[in-house]
Amino acid sequence: MDIYQRRLSRIGADGHELVTHGSADFPLACYGCVLTDSALPWHWHDELEVNVVLEGTVSFAAGSGRHTLRAGEGLFVNSGVLHSARNAGEGACRIYSFVFHPRLVGGDPGSVFWQDYLSPLLAARSVEGVTLRPDVPWQREALERFQQADAAVREEPPGYPFLVREGVSWLMYLVAAHHPTRPQPSEKAQRDAQRVKTMLQFIQTHYADNLTVEQIARSASLSASECLRCFHATIGSTPIQYVKQLRVQQAAVLLSTTDRKVADIGAQCGFQETSYFSRAFRSVQGCTPSEYRRRLG
Repeated sequence: MDIYQRRLSRIGADGHELVTHGSADFPLACYGCVLTDSALPWHWHDELEVNVVLEGTVSFAAGSGRHTLRAGEGLFVNSGVLHSARNAGEGACRIYSFVFHPRLVGGDPGSVFWQDYLSPLLAARSVEGVTLRPDVPWQREALERFQQADAAVREEPPGYPFLVREGVSWLMYLVAAHHPTRPQPSEKAQRDAQRVKTMLQFIQTHYADNLTVEQIARSASLSASECLRCFHATIGSTPIQYVKQLRVQQAAVLLSTTDRKVADIGAQCGFQETSYFSRAFRSVQGCTPSEYRRRLG
């Protein structure tokens, strides 16, 4: 979880992840994650993402879609889609991810790769997340292409960037050629998603304050009941549950990167009572703040 904690500690006000993945000359980054009792927070980025479960069972959320995946299965997440993940099994689970800019495989926006394959996929708002399972032939090939690219990243043979790009390019071709032809999300669903991004922006700015549902709702010019409906429809939780999770995630970053007192960190993140901070932290991370810090040791 630590790699993701550090990476996702830089999330903008609207949930936009403010991290450069890879470099300008090779825009791809690889991330490993171990999920125990905690979850990866809701976030989005302009890059494309492919996740593969190495161990355990994971519940992924991508936009309005929910996907339960087991070891050997994967998920493609489209650009700009709010997504998160949590452990859905008894023990720990491991995820491995590629996050990469579309230009890695599309090249120049005027190229045939971009115009015929990437652009239609990026514009397909119905394609939020696409599952990759070994029992479906084209999806099995996509997972094999992911493994090909991963092996090149790990072993770095001569010319490995070409091998990485080849594997990722074939993977993206397979997704683009077989992506679901579901109906376009309704205007209401798209409007809800935009409203939630607006409310996430408000929460990110004010999460340490004593927030109420009414305040969060007003940030998007909504009633409290409409705010609750939008949150439930889009990310499957209440605004206050999201606030608590965000506060705990920010506290976890401070616990791992500073030597400040636990009570001071709790107060900075919106927990005025140390006992409540401890209970809330345990409910999200599975241990108390002090135990979390000791484990980082």
